[in-house]
Amino acid sequence: MTVKNLIHEWERSAKEKVAYHEYHIALPIHDAAKICALAEMFPGRTAEQMIADLIGAALVDFEASLPYVRGKRVIAEDELGDPIYEDAGPTPRFHDASQKHLRELESQKK
Repeated sequence: MTVKNLIHEWERSAKEKVAYHEYHIALPIHDAAKICALAEMFPGRTAEQMIADLIGAALVDFEASLPYVRGKRVIAEDELGDPIYEDAGPTPRFHDASQKHLRELESQKK
């Protein structure tokens, strides 16, 4: 879900999301005031749910903004037969590290 979709989702649904991992953070006062304002505008969601949604959406946007860096190895061909090169930028590293930590976190909850 992207940041653009959050308001629609908040208006549509007030369902609780299950948290598998908790973080305790301190927000700058201006950000905390904005979270309180959102919680007031959308009373079906808690401030914590909104923070989780915002972080999730920001991570989706972050990952989408990672630059593609053309690698040396051809991994496929497009519909015109032109080569598609592996991504040698930060995207595969981020994806691999995310998957590694996901497996670790899932094993901890068992």
